[in-house]
Formats: sequence, C-alpha cells, structure tokens
Amino acid sequence: MLVAVVATLFLHEILTPLEMIGGMVVGGAIGAMLARRVEMTSMPELVAAFNGFGGLASALVAGGEVARYLFSSSAAQTLSLDPLSPVTAVTIVLSVLVGMVTFSGSFVAFGKLNGLVSGNPISFLGMRLLTVLLVAGAFAAMGFVVWGTGDFPSVSEPVVWGLVALGIVALFLGILLVIPIGGADMPVVVALLNSYSGLAASATGFVLNNTALIVSGALVGASGLILTKIMCDGMNRSLLNVLLGGFGGEADTSSGGPVTKGDQQVQPTTADDVAILLTYAQKVIIVPGYGMAVAQAQHQVRELTDLLLEKGVMVKFAVHPVAGRMPGHMNVLLAEANVSYDLLFEMDEINGEFDSTDVSLVIGANDVVNPAARHDTSSPIYGMPILNVDRSQTVIILKRSMRPGYSGIENELFFAANTRMLFGDAKDSITQLVSEVKGL
Repeated sequence: MLVAVVATLFLHEILTPLEMIGGMVVGGAIGAMLARRVEMTSMPELVAAFNGFGGLASALVAGGEVARYLFSSSAAQTLSLDPLSPVTAVTIVLSVLVGMVTFSGSFVAFGKLNGLVSGNPISFLGMRLLTVLLVAGAFAAMGFVVWGTGDFPSVSEPVVWGLVALGIVALFLGILLVIPIGGADMPVVVALLNSYSGLAASATGFVLNNTALIVSGALVGASGLILTKIMCDGMNRSLLNVLLGGFGGEADTSSGGPVTKGDQQVQPTTADDVAILLTYAQKVIIVPGYGMAVAQAQHQVRELTDLLLEKGVMVKFAVHPVAGRMPGHMNVLLAEANVSYDLLFEMDEINGEFDSTDVSLVIGANDVVNPAARHDTSSPIYGMPILNVDRSQTVIILKRSMRPGYSGIENELFFAANTRMLFGDAKDSITQLVSEVKGL
C-alpha cells in the first residue's frame, strides 16, 4: 500500500521527494510509538482504528479527484485532465460510500472494544426504517453524482455537493450498521470492516488508474473476508446472524460471581495441589484464552511447559479458532514466548484427545469451553463448536473471578464435578505453579 501511494504521488508530481520523506518519517514515528505502547490485548481496537483511517483516506482521495475536475473548466489544458467518464464516476462514489461507512463503523467498533461505547446492542424505535432510508439516500446521491458528471472534463458544483451529501449519509449509515451489534461480535465486525477498507482502497485505485493500489486493496479486501469467514465458522454462525443477532454485551468488571448452582458448588484449589496433579500426569492439555493475554502470562506458561516436558509429561496446547479477540491471537502470544509450534493443535485436531487426558489446564478461556454450547438450546452460544475439556479426568481453570465471558452467560463447566478453580491473576498463579513443580 505504501508503494502504491508513493508511486502515485511521484508519478503525478503531487508532492516533492522531500515532502514525501517528511510524511513517511512522521507516519513511521507514529506507527513505531503505537507498536511499542499498544498491548496485544488491544490489537483489535488498533486494527479497527487503522481500518477507519484507511476508509477515510480512500474517501478523501476520491473526493479530491472530483475537486480537481470542479476547477478544471478554466484550466483544462494546464491540468491535462481526461474526461471524467461515468465509469470513473461510479468508482468515485463507491470509494466515498464504502470509505465513509468503514470510517464511522470502525470507530464505533473501536469504542465498543475499548469500553468508550456500551458493548450492549444499541437500538431505538424506527432504527431499521432510518437505516433503509439512509441506504436509499446513498443510492440516490450516487446516481445524482454519476448522472451529473456526463462525459466532460469539468464538474458542476451541485455534483460536488451531491458527493458531500453521499459522504455524510454514509457516515451515519456506518454508525447505524455497527451500534446494534453486541460486543461479543465486535472482532468479527472488525475483520469485515478490514475487508471494506481494502475494497475502498481498490476502488480508489480505479479512480487514480493505479494498478498497485487496485491489487493491494483487493488483497486486503479478500483477506478480510477470509478472516471473517474463519471467525463465523469458528462460532458456527452466519455473517447475517452476526450482523443482526446482537449477541454479547459489556464485559463484566465485577470481582465476584455465583459459587453455587442448584446443588452444585464451585470447588476451589491451590497451586501446590495443581502442581502435584500436573507433575504426576501422563498427559496435559493447556487451553489458552483471553485471560492469559490480559495477564501477559505466556512466558510463564512456556516455562511451566518446559518443566513438565522435562519430567516426562506429554504437553499439548488446544487453540480454539476464536480464542482471544481475533483468530491467531493465541498463536502469536505463544510464539512470542517461544512455545514450540509443534505443541499447538487446532480444535478439530485435538478435540478427540480430551477423553484420554489426565489434566486440562484452562487459562482464562470461557465461552470456548462452555458445555452449554452442546446441549442448551436456549443459550446464545448453542451450536458453537467448543473444546471438549469437560471430558478430561480433571479440569483446572485459572480465572480471576466467576464473572462470565463476552457472551454474558454463566459457564456450567465451573460447577462440574471434575473441575477445580484456581482463582487469581493468571501470571501470578502460573508463577506459583512453576515454583511448586520445581520443588517436586
């Protein structure tokens, strides 16, 4: 994308080399600062912000192209503009529409993920009707702009105002498309908006007749759609269900939760008891989740893994496709801690092994190990493929508290007869386990 932008600026002599270098230095400095300061747990929010700025950039470039034609009637020979054909006009309005929807929708997603906007689905009376009217208004504005361009090198002022109206309508449309979606589905929405930002960039490539921008934008658009499909498949839900389902809400920040469920009761445990179970087990499966990412406990997990392997224990990692906040989140964290990739297994590969597992160590995972997904038809996660950790001989769950995950529902695994809860910060708990295992 950088190559495409630099090539465009250079070939059309829009900026001097010094100005381009200055821009890259400023942008690179901002990127370096973000890379150092943003935690892995905040990566989805950062991706959402990048998507938004990408969409806005595409819309501004397309609008700038129209502005050039607006003032070209008295200087057509100076600017050497080709006639603005209807085909080019179509790509311009598509770039503005998709770009502005991406911009506003991405920052709503950013707010929901960051807690600045309520993670609960937001709706109001007449919202669907208003959305339909905005869509109709967007198509009307697009038609007006395309029809008004004709086949001439200049553009009338009403056409420019039509493009401005399209941008404003698209801005509100992006907000209305994202606010009714629950916080649990925000990572899916971010992946979809990532695709939108690529499509907007690709449309801008057609506007500028820049092949590199067309190709790079199409690559971003395609990869975003693939990522969206992976996440939807991981939850066994359709994209339409994600966009209209409104499932999930704000993260529960309370420190407590119910410790009984009917005649079932949570069974707490201690680090020394867990260390004994792990040390004398033949097979251990570790299930990383968002709690591990929040606690930044991946390095301690790797140290514990190395100790158990030295003691002859078979250790494997079970990674759910939507563990964490985005696909690959857990893989990246574990790779950062130098956990051998050979120990990582996807859900379909390892689910059949839990029946023969002595201990499953669940570190901060919640919805992806909830047995309710298999049998509770009233549960919002019913039908979602889960890791079958409840079929292990013993399940150890590391959590700060009993609060639910993003789905907002109670995890019945916490109350199972073969489950033990080790409460506390995951990093501190695993550090204690490492110390205890070393002493055995």
